[in-house]
Parts: sequence; structure tokens; C-alpha cells
Amino acid sequence: MANNKVLISGVKTSELKVLTTEEMTELFKKMHEGDKFARNDLINGNLKLVLSILRKVNTRNENLDDLFQVGCIGLVKAIDNFDLAHEVKFSTYAVPMILGEVKRYLRDNNSIRVSRSTRDLAYKALKIKEEYFMEKGEEISIENIAEKLNVTVYNIVFALESLKDPVSMFEPIYNDGGDTIYVYDQIEDKKKTGLVTFEKLATNDALSSLSDREQQILNERYIIGKTQMEIAKDMEISQAQVSRLEKNAIKQLKKTLR
Repeated sequence: MANNKVLISGVKTSELKVLTTEEMTELFKKMHEGDKFARNDLINGNLKLVLSILRKVNTRNENLDDLFQVGCIGLVKAIDNFDLAHEVKFSTYAVPMILGEVKRYLRDNNSIRVSRSTRDLAYKALKIKEEYFMEKGEEISIENIAEKLNVTVYNIVFALESLKDPVSMFEPIYNDGGDTIYVYDQIEDKKKTGLVTFEKLATNDALSSLSDREQQILNERYIIGKTQMEIAKDMEISQAQVSRLEKNAIKQLKKTLR
């Protein structure tokens, strides 16, 4: 993907045809009468719909050619099952089916192994969500899904969460032009695992080389277990400043202890 443009091997995406509503209606009528060429024209005339979806879901640097083929499978399913009597635009009907096919592919290729029972439960829940949305035009609640599947709400939430992509602790979430704040900066040390390390550092008198503010930040981060956001609020400074002071303090401690 480059410049928000999906590039597919062997496909000139800029030259793909887009069908008008009238053309779509006529082709569907012909297809239902047994015209195989009409079906092919419908597929070729909606490939840009698949591409538009890929722009939104491809966040893991997946092979775009593979995703495009998977999306086309969803498109074909939508075309084969669409009925003009639905009185809805084809794109409204097709997008959930194409998106669902692509998301299933991404979930099946997730780097984290999820048990088969949990995955099956998640798929059942997603199927209910899709069917309910197609019928009612609104989202179904987790409580209703749990009731339909005769399981707890916790099990549904756990199953759906297990299919999400993992996020690196070193994923940047904020940058003010100088200091980057990462996911791990937002994680509270509830088990106070930093306490042991902190006490070892104190025995070497390394803390005496730090300023009062730096010592306060390290104490609240690794002894009390606060997040940088909480410390920033207490000290009335920005989170970026807390992050910078913390990193400088740790750097100084490492230098002193060598």
C-alpha cells in the first residue's frame, strides 16, 4: 500500500470499472435468469469495493494479493446470495460479507495461538452479530449474544478479545516532536515488580546522583506503581516531561552503576 492506494499484482486498479445502480440491477436480473456472463460482469464491476475495504483493514503488512483474493471470495458470496427484493444497495449488503471474509483470514493467521473451542465460540458470536445487523440494521448486545449461545458474557468477551491482534509494548502512542511515549509507559506496575530492582539501586547510593524530581518519579513509578499520566497530573507537568525525566534518571543510574 502506498499513498493510501492499494496495489495488486497484475491488476490495474485505476482502470477497474464501477457499475451504476441501473447497471447492477440489470445484471442481477440477467444472472438470476441464468446468464453466467452477467455474474462475471458483476464481479469485475465491484472489485473496487473490495479494494476500498482493504485500505481500512490491512494493518499488519499482510500480502495484499492474498487479501484481495480473500476479499473477492466474500464478494462472490455476496453476489450469489443477493436478492433484489432486499431493497437495499448491493454495497450495503456486500461490505459485511467481504469484511467478514477478510477478518476471518486475518484471525486464522494470527501470531498468537488460540484454542479451537475459544475460536469457535468467537466465530459463532460474530456470525450472530452479522446476521442480527443484516436483519435489524443495528448492533446486538454482548448480553444477547451470550444468551443465544447459552454462555456467560465473560466467555463471549474473552473469545472476541482473543481474536484481536497483539500490540507490542514498544508501540508508540504519542509523540510531541521530541519524546515518544510507548505502550509500556502506560502500564501500571500492580505487582510492584520494580521494588526489588529499586532497592538494589538504593544500596549502591546511585539515587543520590539524581534530582529530587527524578527520584520522586522513579519512586512513584516503581514503588507505588503509578502510570506516567497519573504522575504528570500530580506534578502538574506533561506526560512527555515525565517520560523524559524518567528515561534520563534511568540512564544516569545505569551510568553510575557501571
